[in-house]
Amino acid sequence: MLEESPGIRIDTALAKLGKALEQGDIDAAVNLFQADCYWRDLVAFTWNIRTLEGQDQIRDMLSSQLAAIKPARFRQDEKEPASASDGLTESWFEFETEVARGYGHIRLKNGLIWTLLTTMTELKGHEEPKGFRRPLGAEHGHGPDRKTWKEKRESETAELGYETQPYVVIIGGGQGGIALGARLRQLNVPTIIIEKNERPGDSWRKRYKSLCLHDPVWYDHLPYIPFPKTWPVFAPKDKIGDWLEMYTKVMELNYWTSTTCKSAQYDEAKKEWKVVVERNGEELVLRPKQLVLATGMSGKPKVPKLKGQDIFRGEQQHSSQHPGPDAYRDKKVVVIGSNNSAHDICAALWEGGADVTMVQRSSTHIVRSDTLMEIGLGDLYSERAVAAGITTRKADLIFASLPYRIMHEFQIPLYEKMRERDAKFYADLEKAGFMLDWGADGSGLFMKYLRRGSGYYIDVGACDLVIDGSIKLKSGSDVSHLTEEAVVLKDGTELPADLVVYATGYGSMNGWAADLISKEVADKVGKVWGLGSDTPKDPGPWEGEQRNMWKPTQQEALWFNGGNLHQSRHYSQYLSLQLKARAEGISTPVYGLQERHHFS
Repeated sequence: MLEESPGIRIDTALAKLGKALEQGDIDAAVNLFQADCYWRDLVAFTWNIRTLEGQDQIRDMLSSQLAAIKPARFRQDEKEPASASDGLTESWFEFETEVARGYGHIRLKNGLIWTLLTTMTELKGHEEPKGFRRPLGAEHGHGPDRKTWKEKRESETAELGYETQPYVVIIGGGQGGIALGARLRQLNVPTIIIEKNERPGDSWRKRYKSLCLHDPVWYDHLPYIPFPKTWPVFAPKDKIGDWLEMYTKVMELNYWTSTTCKSAQYDEAKKEWKVVVERNGEELVLRPKQLVLATGMSGKPKVPKLKGQDIFRGEQQHSSQHPGPDAYRDKKVVVIGSNNSAHDICAALWEGGADVTMVQRSSTHIVRSDTLMEIGLGDLYSERAVAAGITTRKADLIFASLPYRIMHEFQIPLYEKMRERDAKFYADLEKAGFMLDWGADGSGLFMKYLRRGSGYYIDVGACDLVIDGSIKLKSGSDVSHLTEEAVVLKDGTELPADLVVYATGYGSMNGWAADLISKEVADKVGKVWGLGSDTPKDPGPWEGEQRNMWKPTQQEALWFNGGNLHQSRHYSQYLSLQLKARAEGISTPVYGLQERHHFS
């Protein structure tokens, strides 16, 4: 008898799964999964972002959620044919719940489900106005005192936050706040974005002048408006700033620039926030139902406290404050740190004529940009991927379909290939004294990013300057203290300096919550970011998802939104749907609320 085609195997598995779930037969549903299995859910079943690992966790989730969610109509996506290779059969599928429509991905191994991804795509009755629901725009016809689009927009801008209250306030107007604001706008959720800078995009413009995206253009699109096909692969910071400014305008976001959030307090009785802001010299009180901190994936800048900082005669800056190299020609500069910002700043200072020394206190993972683009990202985010039919949405979902627990297994072979390809490069770096690592388990950059958000550099040229000595390197010793004119290391090395740049990273995002709301709320929420991998700077226990990101927290109506452009695009969809459901009074039974294990 001929072997069943991949499509038939997927159809059979989805039919069995759908039938078991519709009939409420939890045991039958669980028995369709392998013993070592993973179900990653983005809001559709859990009203959360959760990965269930193993049959017991899946059983527990279904026991809690199935009666309320009422899933139905599991069916293979006819536009995406199933495939089979290396013992796996996989495909895309559609489904529905009582209140939403969803999309998913399934992998079968030995006829049973190995990985399952379920995502919420839209709320029934609250769909985005696109396709056949696209708004008409111009209102044909006639009537007395009709308002134009411009007049309506001006009226909304003047009234929101004054005569009417937003449902959501987003603190932070970088790419995270902008992407979420755009999603909420399409869902008709009144939202104000609070930004301390003078213009949208200033969070990029005001960084050191050599900064550019280290991720490629295909990875970095925002929702709704992709970059033009002529956009450069790696966009300079000011070009990104201009794009974000344009985006906020054409997407009609209520974006309050030059506005400072002074405090926020949650009123348990009224179920709303009291957010005090200062705008145009005036103190205002906003009363949103939901508050989102979109201050980036990182928290407040971390500057080490060192003896002698008060007597040092030169300048001291955190990397986030560094203006660029223009004022430092012929100056001696010591940059403390050896990750992305440190390399970028050192290279720009050398180009600007400074005498620059990098202090490497601990090992760093390095990957060359070209190699990362070809081996690490090429299958999903590249012109090659586009030609193969991999849209940005599809790439995002493929990446999302790999559970974090096993993602490193897919990454390790890629980084072994990179290490082999660039062997001479790494040998030259080590010969120069640079301390290299490949992550706690050899899984490289992406896992380091997901686990700790630091500890790496995507090389766009600075490493050559380290290798040839143009950027002086002092590795293996931490800083002891500062004198009036120098940085002194613990091994006794004295580095004369006119400027010290602390490229020493950032704290957890809940540090912003401590400043804006209270330390009690920050501690209640706990550490933000990381997987609980029990690797450096990502303490256990295992979480299975990013801590507190894009999902409900222990503080009611408080959300965190951040990450790179890819994450801002992808996860803003799921956060916006959670907020929209609450705005419409839709029941949102949350399964597996984030527990607090660490304060920061």
